[in-house]
Amino acid sequence: CPALLAERTQTVFGVGPIDAELCVVGEAPGHNEDKLGEPFVGEAGQLLNKMLAACGIERSKVFICNILRCRPPANRQPQADEAASCNPFLVETLRLVRPKFLCLMGATATRYLLDQPTGIGVLRKRDLAWRGIPVQATYHPADLLRYPDKKRDAWEDLQRMLSRMGRTPPAHS
Repeated sequence: CPALLAERTQTVFGVGPIDAELCVVGEAPGHNEDKLGEPFVGEAGQLLNKMLAACGIERSKVFICNILRCRPPANRQPQADEAASCNPFLVETLRLVRPKFLCLMGATATRYLLDQPTGIGVLRKRDLAWRGIPVQATYHPADLLRYPDKKRDAWEDLQRMLSRMGRTPPAHS
């Protein structure tokens, strides 16, 4: 994307192990991610780390990436043409990583990976799949920082995800 290429500091690829059981897919790099070259390293990334830890999952064992690999100007939402341009790279990344489960963080990730215009409030309660891989949709950690009242819903989503993964959800929140 020429516009994103001109604005970004660097391309932000995914991080984590190949053959990760879980892959978390977010929206796009923010300021800190663009600066450091790694997804989910800012305040939302810190919350994601806490969410994973509450699930008994180490971040280092999760593959983490975004729909876009370049930061949109002023952290605006990705546009459809930008998501379409990055989609082949995301698909190839997921093919190489071969996750057993996907957690889509936010409406943007869900909209562009699953081609779903339905809102996250509805999709988070559905059994979704992408190319045969089970998917759990939930709120993006940045949204949870803005709207803390959604944290209980996100915790329910993560417990549901763990159950679908065949893991025992922790009793605490």
